[in-house]
Amino acid sequence: MTIQVFGHKSPDTDSTGSPIIWAWYLNEIKGTPAKPVLLGEPNTEAAFVLEKWGFDKLEIIDGVEAGAPVVIVDTNNPAELPDAINDADIQAIIDHHKLVGGLETKGPIDITIRPLACTATIMHDLMGDDADKMPDNIKGAMLSCILSDTLEFRSPTTTDHDKALAEKLAAELNLDLNAYASELFAAKSDVSAFSDAELIRMDSKEYAVEGTKFRVSVLETTAPEIPLSRKASIMETYATIREEDGVDEVLLFVVDILKEEATLLVPNDLVKGVAEKSFGASVEGDSVVLPGIMSRKKQIIPNLKV
Repeated sequence: MTIQVFGHKSPDTDSTGSPIIWAWYLNEIKGTPAKPVLLGEPNTEAAFVLEKWGFDKLEIIDGVEAGAPVVIVDTNNPAELPDAINDADIQAIIDHHKLVGGLETKGPIDITIRPLACTATIMHDLMGDDADKMPDNIKGAMLSCILSDTLEFRSPTTTDHDKALAEKLAAELNLDLNAYASELFAAKSDVSAFSDAELIRMDSKEYAVEGTKFRVSVLETTAPEIPLSRKASIMETYATIREEDGVDEVLLFVVDILKEEATLLVPNDLVKGVAEKSFGASVEGDSVVLPGIMSRKKQIIPNLKV
């Protein structure tokens, strides 16, 4: 059977590009039939990457069949995967997030979780010398993943290893790294066509803190004024998100890539308390700027308090 390779729900560039990269490796290097798929619509940046490097739009699946062989990338969290994921035949996990627990496998498997900024960087390491066989479009996908996840090396998750690989790939592709990163971020920032609910769910993860279940959403942009001009209607939509997604509250951080800061929308006293206890912020009004906050994985999630 063909292995399905996929990342988390609400696919960003890493969860769109990494399945493509690993499916190429399995097909072309290992001779194992594999197919990259998505668990939702790719965000605008990921869609740009697919078009830029000549990839067809990936199939979007809403579940997996019992016993179907799968490889999970860019997550190990069951909440970000199909409901019946433990009924599938999970064959490998490649990730760079903290170990959550809850996944069950049919037998021993390869699990690689490394403290790097990007899943694609880990994949390059796992390929060894076979990485030299990557065609330009796979290299382009890999470079895109790294630049996206590191915010062009601004994110505190960035390692020297991620940066060196990105610079190597850009040189091999004869790309101006800074100019290409600007293209990526322009695509990421074009959110005008999305509803408020779609903006909230675009790059979002569920996370519980002391019994309070949050939807922690991040919008990374070079044009923060676009989503922030809609903050009133976005916060009105929180009630719908809470009801439909079964969460207690929404935390939306608008990350300004260029200023290297985040603005947290503050609709009520619960979120105000989260801002004050988690980030030492002094909150007045319906939003608060958090200087230096860029990474949900490294700076937001580990610090959340209620």
